[in-house]
Amino acid sequence: MPRRDVAFILNVNKPYDRKVVEGIARYVRTKANWRVYVEDEPMARIPDLRRWQGHGVIADLDDQQVVDAVTTMNVPVVNIGGAIFDESWTLDTPYVTTDNAVVARLAAEHLIDRGFRNFAYCGIRRTPFNPWARNRGEHFRKFLADHRFACAMYRGRHLDARQWNAVQEGLCCWLSTLKKPLGLFACNDARARHIQESCRRLNLRIPEDVAILGVDNDEMMCELANPALSSIELGTDRIGFDAAWLLDQLMSGKRVAKARRQVLTEPVGVVLRASTDAMAVDDKAVALAVAFIRDRIGTGVHVVEVADHVDLSRSTLDNRFKSLLGRTVHDEIERVRIELTKSLLLNTTRTLAEIAPQAGFGTVQYMATVFRRSTGRTPGQFRQSHQRQRR
Repeated sequence: MPRRDVAFILNVNKPYDRKVVEGIARYVRTKANWRVYVEDEPMARIPDLRRWQGHGVIADLDDQQVVDAVTTMNVPVVNIGGAIFDESWTLDTPYVTTDNAVVARLAAEHLIDRGFRNFAYCGIRRTPFNPWARNRGEHFRKFLADHRFACAMYRGRHLDARQWNAVQEGLCCWLSTLKKPLGLFACNDARARHIQESCRRLNLRIPEDVAILGVDNDEMMCELANPALSSIELGTDRIGFDAAWLLDQLMSGKRVAKARRQVLTEPVGVVLRASTDAMAVDDKAVALAVAFIRDRIGTGVHVVEVADHVDLSRSTLDNRFKSLLGRTVHDEIERVRIELTKSLLLNTTRTLAEIAPQAGFGTVQYMATVFRRSTGRTPGQFRQSHQRQRR
C-alpha cells in the first residue's frame, strides 16, 4: 500500500482528542501506511502549509483558526468536531462525531430509572463552536417532555473557569431555586465538577439531593471528583477509527456514499459511579429492594426473594414499584440484568456462555431472548455494532 502523509490537527492535551487518536492509531496499525504529523503544542498543531506536502487531514474544527487553515488545503479533510450542529455551519466537510440525541436519551433514562422526577440540564455559554452542548440539552429536554417531565435549563454567562467565583455564584443561585431531589445532566465532565462544587457550597448532598451525570468519562477527573462522577462513555476511539477509514477512502479516490461521509457515532453507555448511585424515592422498602437486586443480580435473584428481604408481599411490593418507578419488581430485575449484560459485552471479551451466569441468566438462550426483547438486537449484534471496524 502507498505511504501517505496525514496530519491530525487535534488538541491532544484533551482526553477526548487523545481517545480519538487512539482510534486512529488502531486503524493505522492494521489497515494503512501513514506518516503522521501530530503535535501537542498549540502553536504547532497546524503544519507549516508552505512546506508540508500532505495527502489528508483529520481535524477538530471546533476552532476558527483550524477552520481557516483547512479551507486553504487542497487535500481531503475529515472533521471530528461538534460545530456541525450550529445552524450557521456551512463548511461542506465529511465528519464523524457523537450522536448527541442518543447521549441525551441515555442520560434521561439513567436518571428516570433511579426514580428522579425533577430534572435539570447544565450547559455552557453559547459560542459558534460549542453547539454540541445546546444540542445535548435540547434532546434531553425533549426526551423528558415526551415522558411528561419538565427540565430546568442553565448555561451561565462565563465560559472561562478562571472566573471561578462568578461561575459559582451563578450556579449556586440557579441550583438553590430547583426542587430536590434533582437529577442533573451536565454537558460534560468539567461542567459536572463545577456543579459538584456548587452543591458543596449549598450543603446539598450528592447524590441524595442532587444526582450528577457528566459526559466524556474522563476517568482521572471522574475518579478525582468527590464523590466519584458518573459519566457517559462516548466511544471516542470509534470516532477516530471511523474518521481514519473515511479519510483513507477519500485519499484513495474512492467514491463514498453521503451516508458514510456524515457519521454520528453512538455512545457506549453510562459508567455508574457514586454521583448517581441512589434511588430518589421516599419509600425505604423500594429503595432497599432496588439495592438488594443490584447486589444479588448475578445469583439469579427472584421476585419472591426480593419481597422476603423487605418483609412485604409480592403484590404489595409490585404495587409500590409501579407507583414510584413505573415498573414491576420483575421488570427491574430484567432491566438490571440487561444493563450488566451490555456492560460485559462492551467492556470484556468474555463469551456469551461466560456472561449469561454472571448477569443472572440461567442459559445463553434465555439471555438472548430477553436481550433481544429489550434492545431489538441479539447480544452478538449489539457487541458487533459497538465494536465495528470498517473494512
